[in-house]
Amino acid sequence: MQSWTQLYRSVTTLNHQLPYKLHGAATVSVRTFADKAAIDADVTVVGSGPGGYVAAIKAAQLGFKTVCVEKNATLGGTCLNVGCIPSKALLNNSYLYHMAHGKDFESRGIEISGISLNLEKMMAQKSGAVKALTGGIAHLFKQNKVTHVNGFGRLTGKNQVTATAADGSEQVINTKNILLATGSEVTPFPGIQYLIITTALLRVSGTADFCVLQGSVWQRLGSKVTAVEFLGHVGGVGIDMEISKNFQRILQKQGLKFKLGTKVLGATKRPDGKIDVAMEAAAGGKNETLTCDVLLVCIGRRPFTQNLGLETIGIELDNRGRIPVNGRFQTKVPSVYAIGDVIAGPMLAHKAEDEGIICVEGMAGGAVHIDYNCVPSVIYTHPEVAWVGKSEEQLKDEGVPYKVGKFPFAANSRAKTNADTDGLVKILSHKETDRMLGAHILGSGAGEMINEAALAMEYGASCEDVARVCHAHPTVSEAFREANLAASFGKAINF
Repeated sequence: MQSWTQLYRSVTTLNHQLPYKLHGAATVSVRTFADKAAIDADVTVVGSGPGGYVAAIKAAQLGFKTVCVEKNATLGGTCLNVGCIPSKALLNNSYLYHMAHGKDFESRGIEISGISLNLEKMMAQKSGAVKALTGGIAHLFKQNKVTHVNGFGRLTGKNQVTATAADGSEQVINTKNILLATGSEVTPFPGIQYLIITTALLRVSGTADFCVLQGSVWQRLGSKVTAVEFLGHVGGVGIDMEISKNFQRILQKQGLKFKLGTKVLGATKRPDGKIDVAMEAAAGGKNETLTCDVLLVCIGRRPFTQNLGLETIGIELDNRGRIPVNGRFQTKVPSVYAIGDVIAGPMLAHKAEDEGIICVEGMAGGAVHIDYNCVPSVIYTHPEVAWVGKSEEQLKDEGVPYKVGKFPFAANSRAKTNADTDGLVKILSHKETDRMLGAHILGSGAGEMINEAALAMEYGASCEDVARVCHAHPTVSEAFREANLAASFGKAINF
């Protein structure tokens, strides 16, 4: 009998041998609303976020005549325009400012005076990165001969999409397959309807008092930040509790304040411009009020499925507003597919990207496989938090026998030379087979390091497999190897 890894590799090999290019070389010109003729396409993607634009490019590369409909003026969706990308620019730049402005540089022998914050320039650098990347997608569309139609796309038939431009004009696209990749939108908070702000676009002074339902950029820039969280821990759903406790301790040391297990009831704007936030204990209790200058609502997102015309072809949403799909990402209508935030699973850009590629490969006759247990999660603070697979709490609840291997960055030579030793690597393995079940990292560069764990888990590696792989020295990734040594053999070398 084949092992899981052998079986997976056999399927993958077969996948790559299948004849993807079923339609020959595609030559698709860029259409505008001035051209009223219907566009005949093999694949029409609605939405150009990480899932949509990647799917469109892959479809064109496989020989499909491809159209991508996007309602916004620029490509890239929420992620590139106002989410993942601009927020990471602010995270990086605010961290550099924090290091230079505080005692960190001084302790390293770097003496600087006269440090000041130019928020306009910081925002301009962020905007420059966004412009370059969104423009890059347009260039990739042109290179791969993907037709870009600007307008709000809705289903007007099982094989038809109608795009409505801002001026009301319409473009009808007749297509063999439709892929819905419309993403998600901010979840509104009852009682806080007057203020919806995207953190990456926010412009305030660096000394404002914040009440944040999750966030850290502005604390580094001099603001006083309080994070209000309904759950009893930081990091959200899925985080390992040991990692969460260490994470909270580090953030508190940086100056962030937390009100955990707290329910927000509403917010009122005062005549002086400040905001009073009404709260109570999540389990019920005495009400209290927190006053701040700016309130950021970061309670999550919901699928963007409104006005897409789903009902016109008989597609119904589930109880969470998501589009039901099968294992090939098909809806109940075989010609209509959906990926990303509009279907079940974590709302992550990289999850949508993988689904987009796999979905169009399936349209071309390829195998469709994705293991959601191997999709990593990252919190981009400093230090970062990243994990993939099961947490210790999940393994306990499922009754899975497991071993734990841990290694602190305080014992890692590169982390010591970098004077950046907060955090640890925690590895969970099956007690009997040694197969890696979960990896949890709290530390600088955790978001990069977690991909080694995702690769190991995707191919069914044991912790011994990882422990016997030579890692460059000195690197922080050696901590990952040491944690696997501890999980597999019971002891690390350097701790």
